[in-house]
Amino acid sequence: MKRIDRHRAILGVDNKATLSDLKKVYRNIMKEWHPDKFQVEEERKAAEAKSAKLIESYHFLVSVNPETHEATITEYTATTNDASINDFEFKSEILRVVFSDGNEYEYYGVPKAIYVKLVNADTPDRFARRHIYTNYLYRSLSKIVAG
Repeated sequence: MKRIDRHRAILGVDNKATLSDLKKVYRNIMKEWHPDKFQVEEERKAAEAKSAKLIESYHFLVSVNPETHEATITEYTATTNDASINDFEFKSEILRVVFSDGNEYEYYGVPKAIYVKLVNADTPDRFARRHIYTNYLYRSLSKIVAG
């Protein structure tokens, strides 16, 4: 879960941060690094790069936050129970699944052995429902819910 830790470090939050905490920290840091505050072109470009990282980290952490999962559990459950897998790919313990209803999710910390079993399963949908969907941290790639 290096990716999550990296985003937490960028915003300076821990794993207990609520959506409210994330929003507050994000707004305060963005006030400091907003490119419009800088008059010198070089400083402005550095601030643009920094603010892009801050924005990415904020949206990422919001998407994996338990409060976001609670708010979207009905849609997630409907997708994982009713839609079939259209496509999936695996890279560095991240499994990306594209569903037939158009939703996409990333699952973090998935061991390669689980991915190999998914590939070799007679019914990948059933295997994923039993061994992946409720066992790994996930985030929606279809629409990021902002807090």
